[in-house]
Amino acid sequence: MTLAEGQTIGHYRISGSLGKGGMGEVWRATDEKLGREVALKLLPEDFASDPDRHLRFEREARLLASLNHPNIATIFSLEEDRGVHFITMEYVVGHTLAKCITKGPFASARALRVCRQIAVALEAAHKQGVIHRDLKPLNVMVTNEDVVKVLDFGMAKVIASYAAGSGARWSRDAAPTSSGAVLGTIGYMSPEQLVGEQVDGRSDIWAFGCCMFECLSGRKAFDGGSPPEQLVATMEREPDWDAVAGAPADVRELLRQCLAKDRKARLPDISGAIAAIDRCL
Repeated sequence: MTLAEGQTIGHYRISGSLGKGGMGEVWRATDEKLGREVALKLLPEDFASDPDRHLRFEREARLLASLNHPNIATIFSLEEDRGVHFITMEYVVGHTLAKCITKGPFASARALRVCRQIAVALEAAHKQGVIHRDLKPLNVMVTNEDVVKVLDFGMAKVIASYAAGSGARWSRDAAPTSSGAVLGTIGYMSPEQLVGEQVDGRSDIWAFGCCMFECLSGRKAFDGGSPPEQLVATMEREPDWDAVAGAPADVRELLRQCLAKDRKARLPDISGAIAAIDRCL
């Protein structure tokens, strides 16, 4: 089904496109039964017959439904109309964190407020055994009031290795993806994720560090002119620490802990990032 402004799917009237990614197209629409604006995430028709893609799409819906948190986009329903499968979720008025960063680095206080909310969202997911695996500025919405909503759990994975509570640690790695497949976005994937190793919440902590570095510097932590160059930067190089020299010392230390290439040396628990940020606010 080809959608356009003014068309309907189910009882939703399309009002515009919000974007397109590897796991589906996202449209803004009006729920004509309830009279509210929503976002619809559609599974592309050519994926509907792919059992793996279909299963991953349904899993995202179930994961989002289980994560009831103010900093995670709320899901309303999983629906199907005329062979098109789609998720309905809250429509967030604002911009992606990626777009916000294009205007330049954030002041330290704003970066900390925004990143704290990302960390709190990850903490809520991790406590339920959910790792995002594709956290990046494009998957974070920031409202006009600087409220954060983490989006796109299409690559998320549920594991049973997290013990909630103070001092919690990942007791074992998550099961690997099928055939050791690498899922995520180069430039934000951890070293272990890039080489197809088993991953756990520490990969989300790495991605969180990348997002925070970018907020503070206006630059990617691991950049390059091509994906292979970004991969090499991630595996072999350090970020340009001078780019965040103006941040508080505790924040720079937090970044180093989040971006330790050896995950055994990495910050083990996202709650540690929240505590570090709170000391600086």
